[in-house]
Amino acid sequence: MVQPQRFVACDDSAGEQAISRVSIACGFGYVLVDEADSLPGRKDVTAAGNAQERLLVVDDDPRIRQMLTRYFEGEGYAVTAVADGVAMRDELARQDFSALFLDLVLPGGEDGLSLARTVRSQSDIPILMLTGRDDVVDKVVGLEVGADDYIAKPFHLREVLARLRSILRRRQPQQAPVVEAPPASEAHPPLRFDGWVLDVDRRKLVCPKGEEIILTTGEFDMLVVLVRNAGRVMSRERLMDLTRNRNLEAFDRTIDAQVARLRRKIEADSADPQFIKSVRGVGYIFTGRVT
Repeated sequence: MVQPQRFVACDDSAGEQAISRVSIACGFGYVLVDEADSLPGRKDVTAAGNAQERLLVVDDDPRIRQMLTRYFEGEGYAVTAVADGVAMRDELARQDFSALFLDLVLPGGEDGLSLARTVRSQSDIPILMLTGRDDVVDKVVGLEVGADDYIAKPFHLREVLARLRSILRRRQPQQAPVVEAPPASEAHPPLRFDGWVLDVDRRKLVCPKGEEIILTTGEFDMLVVLVRNAGRVMSRERLMDLTRNRNLEAFDRTIDAQVARLRRKIEADSADPQFIKSVRGVGYIFTGRVT
């Protein structure tokens, strides 16, 4: 027998509602909340460290928008919530956001995947996809078009918060010590392969034509690891270790999706890669000649 759990749906007229797992499983507009989770109006909020973080929530369900807004504001974040892609574009043009929560199914002719693809082509903002469909194909496609995470409804708010914090931590730039400058000998010389120049210190990739190729943070970190280990087979687990510091919430196919995006940017033919080759059942190997 399924044990009842507590669910909260934000509804101005009803307030909190206790609903069993059986009934909630059919209503993707609700969010699973543990008894110990933060609820609207909680008094013990510690907002330190989050005041500068602004989130954009895009979901056509007003209950989801209201719940995420109340929850994350209770955690110290500034939240803007909209219902469709048109409003999303307006908000992205009007102000900067630290992360984007994007529903997969939206009104107006554009779904979350197409919107994620558009956003990723213009910005490095972290994208967390929200969906009522827990399908592997949807997850892989979402990650391939540039999403950083994929969250199926119904979800635990505390888990969503943990995923968000993890992504934001990974996006924070590594600050150099300010006590004293490192010796010049410790600077990393650019890595070169087949006319390409990978400047690790300046985080720039320049193609043989002299043009800078824009990479996301994850793509750049992945390329650095592969180039530095040229000629060595790198398992997906090892790549995960070196680029994501063993974050447990990362999907198994995140590495594959990132490599696919990287190939499209540096390979003449991403379907027949010459630099990043797949090693069946293991991972990848960088075969370019590095100097």
